[in-house]
Amino acid sequence: MKRNIITTSDGSKTIQIEEWNEQYHSIHGAIQEANHVFMKHGLLYYYEKLDNKLTEIDTEEISILEIGFGTGLNTFLTLIEAEKLKLNINYVGVEAYPVQLEEIQQLNYIELISETHKAVFEKLHETPWEKPHLITSNFKLEKQQKFFKDINSENRFDLIYFDAFGARVQPELWTEDIFKIMYKALKENGVLVTYCAKGSVRRAMQAVGLTVERLPGPPGKREMLRATKTT
Repeated sequence: MKRNIITTSDGSKTIQIEEWNEQYHSIHGAIQEANHVFMKHGLLYYYEKLDNKLTEIDTEEISILEIGFGTGLNTFLTLIEAEKLKLNINYVGVEAYPVQLEEIQQLNYIELISETHKAVFEKLHETPWEKPHLITSNFKLEKQQKFFKDINSENRFDLIYFDAFGARVQPELWTEDIFKIMYKALKENGVLVTYCAKGSVRRAMQAVGLTVERLPGPPGKREMLRATKTT
């Protein structure tokens, strides 16, 4: 399938799959979407859930699973936020079809987010797959090349960034079967966030036992979803 590098509304670039008319990020702003969905309503929300007990957070490791490692944008933003908040992060990014380095080099995330983190962004993409690597003193990354249906973690993650391609082009990624896997992977009180707000997706999440809330969406989307594993 033909892949193009396009510029989104906030000036940040993303990859477009021409045949599907689908992008890795929102055409209304790749960085804006990532910050709104995964940082504000994901990482920062989870941080606040810990009641800002700074002495505990300083020594606690937060485990994050990203469904769709893609361009590494969410990973990069998470690393920078973790640095600011003094959080230790254990990050697993799952991707069936890794983006090529030549495509990554055409993106402008370093320029728009933090040029001082250029070497770190490059390291995120250059480290080998299938093994954990210490990217910075407080950020460990493991990239796994597999299909989402093959994830078999149990009670491992505090937070899931569900950033798969949209249900319009890959409906099989937004089913009860997939969300059962996500539920199993989450720890008790763990949180899943996604840009998607389709009613069928919300119902699939609820059917597996997740407690789901609708939230205001990023630019170009009215709503998004956040789900919690409650008992």
